[in-house]
Amino acid sequence: MDWGTWFTINWQQIVGILLSAIGFYVGLMVFTRFMGLRSFSKLSSHDFAMTVGIGSILASTVLSDSPSLLQGLFAVGVLFLIQAVVSMVRRKAKPLKALVDNQPIILMAHGEYLLDNLKEANLSTSDVQQVLRKNGIKSKSEVFVVIMETTGDMSVIKNNDATPDESLFQDVRDSEWLVGAKRKYLK
Repeated sequence: MDWGTWFTINWQQIVGILLSAIGFYVGLMVFTRFMGLRSFSKLSSHDFAMTVGIGSILASTVLSDSPSLLQGLFAVGVLFLIQAVVSMVRRKAKPLKALVDNQPIILMAHGEYLLDNLKEANLSTSDVQQVLRKNGIKSKSEVFVVIMETTGDMSVIKNNDATPDESLFQDVRDSEWLVGAKRKYLK
C-alpha cells in the first residue's frame, strides 16, 4: 500500500464527491417523493434489503469514478421500482405475501418462553431477556407476549387489565396461544 496516496485527496476528487453526493441526495428525494416514505421503512425484509441496497449504491457512486452518478441513480431507480412491484404484490396477492414476508412469531407468551419458536428463530432466552430489560420489564409475569416481527425487531407487550384484541395478532404465528384455551407452554 502506498501510504502517501492513502492520506491525500485532490481538488478534482473533492468536487467529484461533492457533486455526486448532492446529485445522489437530490435524486433520493425525488424518488422518495414519487414512491412515498415507505421506501425507507423497516416494515419487512424487502424494505430492509432496499435500505441496504441504496446505501451500497450511494457509497459506490459517491466515492468512486465508476459507477457514474447517472448509473447510480438509475440503479436506485430500479430498486425503487422493484420495491413498488413487491409492495403491490404483497397488497394484492395474499398467497404471494407469504413468499415475500416472514411471519411474525411468538417467542414468549404469558411470561413463558416458547422454546420451539426460539429455536426456529435462532434465538436464546438471553436474547429475549435483553429486549425485556430494554423495555423496562422487571419480571416475566409482566409480559403478555414477545413477538419477533417480520423485520427481526421484537415487540414486547405488557400485561394489563385490557382484554386482548385478537385482530391485532391474527397475522402472528401461534397467536392462539395468547387468547383462548390453548395455553400449553414449553418451559
